Amino acid sequence: MRKLQSLFFGIIGIIVILFLGVHQLERSSGMSGADTLTIYNWGDYIDPSLLKKFEKESGYKVNYETFDSNEAMFTKIQQGGTAYDITIPSEYMIQKMMKEDMLLPIDHSKLTGLNNIDERFLDLDFDPDNQFSIPYFWGTLGIIYNDKFVNEDQIKHWDDLWNVDLKDNVMLIDGAREVMGLSLNSLGYSLNSKNNQELREATDKLNKLTTNVKAIVADEIKMYMINEESAVAVTFSGEAAEMLDNNEHLHYVIPTEGSNLWFDNIVIPKTAKNIKGSYDFINFMLKPENAAQNAEYIGYSTPNKAAKKLLPKEISSDEQFYPNDEVIKHLEVYEDLGAKYLGIYNDLFLEFKMYRK
Repeated sequence: MRKLQSLFFGIIGIIVILFLGVHQLERSSGMSGADTLTIYNWGDYIDPSLLKKFEKESGYKVNYETFDSNEAMFTKIQQGGTAYDITIPSEYMIQKMMKEDMLLPIDHSKLTGLNNIDERFLDLDFDPDNQFSIPYFWGTLGIIYNDKFVNEDQIKHWDDLWNVDLKDNVMLIDGAREVMGLSLNSLGYSLNSKNNQELREATDKLNKLTTNVKAIVADEIKMYMINEESAVAVTFSGEAAEMLDNNEHLHYVIPTEGSNLWFDNIVIPKTAKNIKGSYDFINFMLKPENAAQNAEYIGYSTPNKAAKKLLPKEISSDEQFYPNDEVIKHLEVYEDLGAKYLGIYNDLFLEFKMYRK
């Protein structure tokens, strides 16, 4: 019996030692929930010095991971594993995460600085009353062109991409919603269309664009356009801002007939372990000086009206990146299409890519 008791207590002792060892390892590596904030964000989507500033001011250790698509982020959070305290999805994915009950409601009584956000970017259809998300960045989808190869009169509309003079000189972003959307907009249809005939027309029109398409890529567009390896590309406004900074011959245009207006907002997943830290980070990013610093570093448009006043005039007054209300009213926000139509968009986009070959 004593041997059994000794064995039992020995096992218990080993378990306790292992537990304390793992706990100490977590603390020493910055993995403890109470002392750590785990952030899941797009790549290169925050000024790194702000993370250091937040750590210094808050006392938290920041664990920072990145994703390259809303879908990848959704899948990883849905699977569990890592307990993310903060993530920053786009509007249609916020809708989907709300439907899947993956987000914690935002307690507005814990927020300081929400009044800094421009009213135009609050209470939007994808998250009424901002029950689950707080604005982070916004922007548009448009066309960037090099004035060495084309002039401004040649690039104003989506239809201009089909110009025969642009043979093998157009680069497209590798995204089904973006490419299908621009074709739908060029036909006068909604980029959220669920009309099969409209989707078929959009795909058939895309297939006629293939001779002009040099490549369908993602982040590489920046390098190609800066290095003047293509005349025209379809890209997001923030990416365009970085390109313009590196090549004076580049210009960004939002087609007047319509395009995508997108929003990336901060949310707190239900997996969060450090709720207090999540609110501390949100409030930190709502401070005008921090939001302005982030916007100047990243190049995307800030929804923080107090921060916008702190930006250099050449940034805040640039209508390529801060379009006026007349332009904005022709833009559409991506909606969560649901699994069926998301699959249809992906299939039609794949058809277009295969048609190029």
